[in-house]
Amino acid sequence: FPCCRSFPSSRENSSRTARSEEDQDTLWDAWGSWSECSRTCGGGASYSLRRCLSSRTCEGQNIKYRTCSNVDCPPDVGDFRAQQCSAHADVRHQGQFHDWLPVYNDPENPCSLKCKAKGSGFVVELAPKVLDGTRCYTESLDMCISGVCQVRGSIRELDCLFKLSFQQLNSLHSSTP
Repeated sequence: FPCCRSFPSSRENSSRTARSEEDQDTLWDAWGSWSECSRTCGGGASYSLRRCLSSRTCEGQNIKYRTCSNVDCPPDVGDFRAQQCSAHADVRHQGQFHDWLPVYNDPENPCSLKCKAKGSGFVVELAPKVLDGTRCYTESLDMCISGVCQVRGSIRELDCLFKLSFQQLNSLHSSTP
């Protein structure tokens, strides 16, 4: 998902775009409050939602993200991806319980939760997406947001926007108090 919009190069296009965006915004409810941060330390993500007020599909974004909890975690907190793998220890896989170790730096999908069974060594995708705020790669500050690896700076500086379907937005709105 691109984090930046391309801006028009001429004044005429700029004013037409501004009016168009203003018209689009009138079809949307106001942005909601920011969600709780996905992490308490180590860098996480928070989101804000807005609802389409039109019976038609609204143009533009209905969810936006920003980084939060950008303080180092204490050493005893441990690795965030490892915590997510460990959370599956009480779930049977192929008829057995396993202690799971994280698989890092997956070039195909760095934002899926792949874990290795301790002892046997087989690797399983335990979740299609890691939790928001999980690092994409061990030697990077880039983080996974909604299952997509995002450049950390672009999220913080541009409040990168993502699209959700209208149905997903309604289900998120109805599940939040």
